[in-house]
Amino acid sequence: QVQLVESGGGLVQAGGSLRLSCAASGRAFSTYARGWFRQAPGKEREFVSRISSSGGSTDYTNAVKGRFTISRDNAKNTVSLQMNSLKPEDTAVYYCAAGPSFTKWPGNYRYWGQGTQVTVSS
Repeated sequence: QVQLVESGGGLVQAGGSLRLSCAASGRAFSTYARGWFRQAPGKEREFVSRISSSGGSTDYTNAVKGRFTISRDNAKNTVSLQMNSLKPEDTAVYYCAAGPSFTKWPGNYRYWGQGTQVTVSS
């Protein structure tokens, strides 16, 4: 059974940092692109960041550029999202995803985690 499990969410003050991790099990995801998405209350799920299968290409939504860093460890089948200088508007449930294409479109991701809550207080 394929599973993606996120961890590392929590409550942090504005300006603080969190590191999200996503562990994959059930198959090798080294050939899959990985992405992070988030969904705030009352809003649609939105793209946050993506990383290619090799890790050589990354991309971020403008709102997090310079503050978030995505990375992956294919030997451990994990992907991480380092989030610095957090803002209240970063508050959302964060989801990791895996899919065959390096894309920012959620419909192209085949596997999803259950989500982890990130809350940034002002």
